[in-house]
Amino acid sequence: MERNRPVGTPFREGDYVVLAEGTYPGTLGVFLRLKEDVNWADIADRSGVVRSHPVAWLEHAGATIPPAMTSERTTPQRLRRLNRNHNARVSEQQH
Repeated sequence: MERNRPVGTPFREGDYVVLAEGTYPGTLGVFLRLKEDVNWADIADRSGVVRSHPVAWLEHAGATIPPAMTSERTTPQRLRRLNRNHNARVSEQQH
């Protein structure tokens, strides 16, 4: 994939997404942010672990979200906390 050339993401922070392609198709998660290479995004899985995936592999999860995805692990407050923690780790690694 070409770096820093957006694929035109329709996703916003907090959107429920599913991996439509790749190693683990069908995996549910929550869209957090685009990476520096805007063709990649950080996704929080059901357990709150943040992983990076190509944006081209993502689709909106649809109207039916499994109960496990709406637990405390993926509340907006938890996502903001995950974002802050992730950003702090990245900042520490850059210095």
